[in-house]
Amino acid sequence: MGDAGEGLIDAEDRLQQWMAEREQQKQRKGVASADPERERRLNTLRLARAELQRQLTVTGSEIRLEQIRQALAEIDRQIAGL
Repeated sequence: MGDAGEGLIDAEDRLQQWMAEREQQKQRKGVASADPERERRLNTLRLARAELQRQLTVTGSEIRLEQIRQALAEIDRQIAGL
């Protein structure tokens, strides 16, 4: 598998681990998510952000770098809106 595929798998693994840890914390504290759809959307945005951050480190094209920066800004805007 190429580096890009491995990076995506690593990002997915980190997200899954983070989600599992978060769920364990909720169970210990007895806190349930008030809005599961919001949590799902937030997790999706975080995963997308992690993948774009990875792409930012390996991309050499200035045009693609600018596209990634714009996409990251949009994701950050959406996360802030949640």
